[in-house]
Amino acid sequence: MSTPAAFASTAALSRRPLARTVAFAGAALLCFAANSLLCRAALTHGRADPASFTAVRLASGAVALVALLGVTGGRARPGGGSWTSALALFAYAVAFSLAYVRIGAGVGALVLFAHVQGTMVGYGVATGVRLGARGWLGAVVAIAGLAALTLPGAGAPDVAGCVLMALAGIAWGVYSIRGRRARDPLATTADNFVRAAPFAAAFLAALAPTAHLSREGLALAIVSGALTSGIGYAFWYAALPALGAARAGTLQLAVPVLAALGATGLLGERPTPRLVAAGLAILAGVALAMSARPPAEVGKGRTL
Repeated sequence: MSTPAAFASTAALSRRPLARTVAFAGAALLCFAANSLLCRAALTHGRADPASFTAVRLASGAVALVALLGVTGGRARPGGGSWTSALALFAYAVAFSLAYVRIGAGVGALVLFAHVQGTMVGYGVATGVRLGARGWLGAVVAIAGLAALTLPGAGAPDVAGCVLMALAGIAWGVYSIRGRRARDPLATTADNFVRAAPFAAAFLAALAPTAHLSREGLALAIVSGALTSGIGYAFWYAALPALGAARAGTLQLAVPVLAALGATGLLGERPTPRLVAAGLAILAGVALAMSARPPAEVGKGRTL
């Protein structure tokens, strides 16, 4: 016959994996939001130019991910990536940096997130996934929110910056779609970072006359690449199996909110009424569209 002590012991054991999953997921989401804050902090105060920041970020991310492979998997070499995926990763990183010269971290995270998820939902529709009434309503609401955010007028963010961040989101969405069935996500991500680093180095070489990188900018880029990108992905992959696909996709809704809060508290950015209203519309629309997708299709891809 089971005793109360036995029940308590069983409950404690069941809570430990849950607590670990929550901790890993929370750390990953904070890392993804921090990427926007680190990039914005480096680029708006003249600490780095976009090409230098991107090159250091991808190179340090590659080093950190390869090191993680050696520690967690006992292997020294990444694998499973491709040059096409690496090019998409590079395109995301470059557009991301160029955009943050022109727009705030809160706006940038919102536009990025909307286009990542929009790209993945659009791919699903193009390949036969049926959204239904709820999904299409969500798409319309999200698009209306984006339109309201970028229309000319008081409080509108820089249009060119939003376009660049939209391109970053589309590139990351393509990267996510290509890598969602990776057998070893950590090894594949490491391989893609290693392959993307030469693209970033070539981009930096082409813009060498205008390149500049202070000690603070270098530190911010290394933290962005090694910690909030490399280690952040490791946290996410550790949490993903226990979270389940649907919950993982829904949790990503927190990233723009965290980035906006961080930008307000750490960077002194003040959200405008337009940003708040449009942001709520975009997040609500994306949530509706994601909830209409088959559970097996949600959250399989990578995030920022």
